[in-house]
Amino acid sequence: MTILVGYLPTPEGEAAVAAGLREGALRGERVIIVNSPRRGAPVDEHMIGEADRDELLRRATAAGVEAEVRQPLHDDDLPETFDRLVEETGASLIVIGLRHRSLVGKFVLGSAAQRILMEAEVPVLTVKAAR
Repeated sequence: MTILVGYLPTPEGEAAVAAGLREGALRGERVIIVNSPRRGAPVDEHMIGEADRDELLRRATAAGVEAEVRQPLHDDDLPETFDRLVEETGASLIVIGLRHRSLVGKFVLGSAAQRILMEAEVPVLTVKAAR
């Protein structure tokens, strides 16, 4: 089986990778770290480069977890990208990081994280970055 980890180079993304690697080690499952840039964006500050990818893979090796990094392009539907990856890989779990949101932000519907939580066919583990 496989664990999918949503990753952006943010504190929440780092928390998701740490939790995903822990889960991978506990379950004896491989981890796919998903860094998904928006299709057609001329510049995406969340797209990681080769050095960052190598560091993520080094961390996985240190945790005793087989891992890979994928960067599938997505349009405006990141949850659909995760659905496709679950189907393609037979993933048993999705791990994502959540931002701390203001009271007003909590009322905003339609975020990608919320849709992943509500629509995913497999369990979703959500984590927050330490404050």
